[in-house]
Amino acid sequence: MTEFLRGAPVAAALTDDAAPRVAALVARGVTPTLAIVRVGERPDDLAYERAALKRCDRLGIAVRLLGFPDDVSTEALLGAIERVNGDATVHGCLIMRPLPPQVDEAALCAALDPAKDVDGVTAGSLYGVFSGRELGFPPCTAAAVLAILDHYGYGLEGARAVVVGRSLVIGRPVAMMLLARNATVTLCHTRTKDLAAEVARADLVIAAAGRAGAVGVGALRPGQVVVDVGINWDERSRSLVGDVDPRAAEGVVDALTPVPGGVGSVTTAILARHVIEAAERSIA
Repeated sequence: MTEFLRGAPVAAALTDDAAPRVAALVARGVTPTLAIVRVGERPDDLAYERAALKRCDRLGIAVRLLGFPDDVSTEALLGAIERVNGDATVHGCLIMRPLPPQVDEAALCAALDPAKDVDGVTAGSLYGVFSGRELGFPPCTAAAVLAILDHYGYGLEGARAVVVGRSLVIGRPVAMMLLARNATVTLCHTRTKDLAAEVARADLVIAAAGRAGAVGVGALRPGQVVVDVGINWDERSRSLVGDVDPRAAEGVVDALTPVPGGVGSVTTAILARHVIEAAERSIA
């Protein structure tokens, strides 16, 4: 029988752990503060923003919303990032992505101070992930994957892990984070030859290809733990679905994160924790 690794208990535990840290900061005269930079009003951006606001409010983290119209210029956004970098009362900054085509996203991410990069978008933060050094922060979704595995007691040392997806947002960072925990990692993608055979050899599968059904029948077997990071809109069912075909996983693998209700619900708790850590580092 498949165990569902639901995100809500993980997020609750992370929030409970973070609350006394916020209280300790406030006692020293520091209110952890997050700046959110959002362009336009994409429904997914607004949904994540609402979830982040709710989590931060629950913990006593202040949030400053920096909203811009869809036709904003790169120069205007760079000015906002410069102000965030220079404001000692702002400890973390979340840049909502993707950005409109007229915006130089790479330049914007590069301009952010890695010390305030709480979602792993700068080269400095990614260097920290790939080198194992404490510089910046890993992407929140990648960190959420490990938080779920830790919460449910799945050991990583010596585990054979397959990561399906090679983006700098999830795939590559989570592969490096698993390596740092002494897992043996194979990084795959949608063009991997015989992807199903590669996945079938794994003890732990991280599905982060960004394509519904990327991990399907024939790829999964009993004994596996599967973390489905994918969030895809299925027109037929008019619902959100993951990268893992549920017909291939449910009742087959030992454990599976649901979509929705899995990794996504942990991400805002990780974001809040990163803001708190950034505030702590600022006064260390």
